[in-house]
Amino acid sequence: MVAGTHSGVGKTSVTLGLIAALRRRGLVVQPFKVGPDFIDPLHHQHASGRPPRNLDGWMLDAATNRACFARASADADVALIEGVMGLFDGSEGGSECGSTAEMAKLLGVPVVLVIDAGAMARSAAALVHGFVSFDPALTVAGVVLNNVGGEGHAAMIRDAVAGAIPILGAVPRSAHILVPERHLGLHLPHETRSEYVEQLATLVERHVDLEALLAAGAIERPAAPPTAPSAPATVRIGLARDEAFCFYYADNLELLARAGAELVEFSPIRESLPDGLDGLYLGGGYPELHAQELSDNSETREAVRAFAAAGGPVYAECGGLMYLATTLELDGATYPLCGVLPFGTRMPAPLTLAYVDVTTTGGLFGTGLGARGHLFHFSEISGDVPAARCFRLETTRGELAEEGYHLHDVLASYAHLHFASNPRLAEAFVERCRAFAER
Repeated sequence: MVAGTHSGVGKTSVTLGLIAALRRRGLVVQPFKVGPDFIDPLHHQHASGRPPRNLDGWMLDAATNRACFARASADADVALIEGVMGLFDGSEGGSECGSTAEMAKLLGVPVVLVIDAGAMARSAAALVHGFVSFDPALTVAGVVLNNVGGEGHAAMIRDAVAGAIPILGAVPRSAHILVPERHLGLHLPHETRSEYVEQLATLVERHVDLEALLAAGAIERPAAPPTAPSAPATVRIGLARDEAFCFYYADNLELLARAGAELVEFSPIRESLPDGLDGLYLGGGYPELHAQELSDNSETREAVRAFAAAGGPVYAECGGLMYLATTLELDGATYPLCGVLPFGTRMPAPLTLAYVDVTTTGGLFGTGLGARGHLFHFSEISGDVPAARCFRLETTRGELAEEGYHLHDVLASYAHLHFASNPRLAEAFVERCRAFAER
């Protein structure tokens, strides 16, 4: 588990460097991310060549997290998990719920703590001591010093720590390798310099003791639980996947396939809607960065609108909701989009960020299903909203709302739901697609 003292210490850079450096040794590395984030896992996949997995102590129960970890890492040499925020930060201040520490203990995985040593010397020892002693039930196997000024700086910190915990590496300042950020997080892998992962790998190889790190992290391989057999693929669900729509939990897609769906990928930016579809899944992403191209592809916009009008089941999350709206207002410009939903969206808007507990009250998934997910968006709905609601939503702050916009057999929501929190969601979606195909 690669954890940090707080956000911004370099967890993702160290994680990517470790993944790539270990791959250079011929090892198969399975990446994981603690928390609901989509963007860091895309970088993990770019570095590892394997589908990343999200582990989350709030969205998913303990058994589901353990099963996901064991199943995804069953054929890997190394399971490498990037934490979320600071080591002990989670969904609330009074407990470890949703934190990196909670997940490390749940899985029995030792922690490698990354600290930003850029403006510290002996004080780094006090920081390390506090993190190591805060929770005796947690195993902190070692420390990686990031952003050090040179060998002399690193030596001062090593002397201050005085062997109390292994210093597994001291990575120098390398501002030229930084991945730039924007409103939802890091730029996506295709937008960054192609060599950034290899540069991070070289940096880690030179400045981190990989043998000591692997030894400190060795655990018994967890037994993978049996996987339920997949149903035969009886429906075709179009999956929007390109630079604009790329936020999907791997478990969501696997659960849909297990329920009997063949997922047919297409790009709403540059491709036509595939023929013979029985459903559509429009995930989140960055439609605002590609508004002109999405608007220009009028053939696909019109095909999506016709599919929905014919009663085709459509599930859209966040960016997918924006694509289904009539228009997107962005920085003074207005872009026509699919017009499936009877309202528009606009950006920028105040940040909405929260875990959510959802109960379905109708629509695509039916009634009475509970599921968990999260909200993270800078857009908002503009104008009146005549569509019916089909979600009752509660955030971890206790805020209540009616959400989930239902029209025909279309369900669009700002909530990113994790289907593993209730696999019945995937089954219900596939059943709707099957009923549409039969009609």
